[in-house]
Amino acid sequence: MIEGGKWLMIAGAILFAGGALWYFAPGGWLMTAIRKLGHLPGDIRIEKENFRFYVPLTTMLLLSLLVNLLMRAWNFFNNS
Repeated sequence: MIEGGKWLMIAGAILFAGGALWYFAPGGWLMTAIRKLGHLPGDIRIEKENFRFYVPLTTMLLLSLLVNLLMRAWNFFNNS
């Protein structure tokens, strides 16, 4: 029972930190970074008259790296 409360407090702290970063970000740099996420160099985009092909290769690699780092941090702090 106590374990569930611990994880709720951790999730709340993460959400609070993310909301504070979103709210206090100077000049909207966070929103600019999010908007550019699908349009990075290395993302493949082919557009013709009746055909569109899009593979966000670089975006997928960056998100995979982020998820991997988060999982490693989770395992590091969870196993200690």
